[in-house]
Amino acid sequence: MDLKNRDFLKEIDFSADEFEYLIDLSIELKAAKRERREEQRMVGRSIALIFEKTSTRTRCAFEVAAFDQGAHTTYLDGASSQVGHKESVADTARVLSRYYDAIEYRGKHQAMVEELAEFSGVPVYNGLTDEWHPTQMLADFMTMMEHSGKRPRDIAFTYVGDARSNMGNSLLVTSALLGSSIRIASPKQLWPGQEVQDIATALAEKSGAHILLTEDMDEALPGSDFVHTDVWVSMGESEEIWKERVELLGSYQVNEVALAKTGNADAKFMHCLPGFHNEQTTVGRAIAHKTGMHEGLEVSHDVFESPASVVFDQAENRLHTIKAIMVATIGD
Repeated sequence: MDLKNRDFLKEIDFSADEFEYLIDLSIELKAAKRERREEQRMVGRSIALIFEKTSTRTRCAFEVAAFDQGAHTTYLDGASSQVGHKESVADTARVLSRYYDAIEYRGKHQAMVEELAEFSGVPVYNGLTDEWHPTQMLADFMTMMEHSGKRPRDIAFTYVGDARSNMGNSLLVTSALLGSSIRIASPKQLWPGQEVQDIATALAEKSGAHILLTEDMDEALPGSDFVHTDVWVSMGESEEIWKERVELLGSYQVNEVALAKTGNADAKFMHCLPGFHNEQTTVGRAIAHKTGMHEGLEVSHDVFESPASVVFDQAENRLHTIKAIMVATIGD
């Protein structure tokens, strides 16, 4: 499948076949790396990494993937570039595309990465925006395929918690694109926006995906192969809303009781990380002190550390899927 010079801005820019092709390529690249037979297909390539939002997994995945494939990266954060400050996004895109073979952007606004792509002469990759998280979707569906032995159209999973986020949006539309069964369990005011729901509904009519949005965990969880969640409190939000948010979502914690409600002894837990499952971080301690939840927030510590947890497989797969995107779009 020819994806040369394609941007990777959001999931719905791709067909189901193209998206699954990238997952299958990721699986092959992962096997090749482990078996030490990987062939470098990006020798001499250079990728600019623009990070307005900091990251552990996304940055490391891009840098290691590029290194494995013989390419070079340049990391640009808010203090080391002029994008959006002294130089417009359009001008930055036109400059960087003269130097680099691809540009990655991780930041707040989808409009920013879309504008980069509009004015760039090379592929642009979305490492995360407030609206969409497409590289995470490749890793998540790859992980679910590995642990279930199923293709996406045969996978059923539940997303629990705050679903207004990029993760809620992306999991909903990607499931609809690929024909999966997705159940979202969340207070109604935290469901994905109506525009995102409408996109997912239209995609599901073509793919046969099953979509359920409910406030009832008991309705959403039975029969799930996987249970996903994400943080309840964004570090971009003020501390004043922490207690209110936790009170709203307190009954949506993924714990042993929630996993048992799947009725599936093999059900796995997933989280895009970082996760607040203990008080071993500054932020974790602050949230626990503010809210009184000392046994984990969106996920209990017991579940996070249990055999059901595949979060670190999921994190590893960011490397292989990001590598697949670059190989497919700028590789030889």
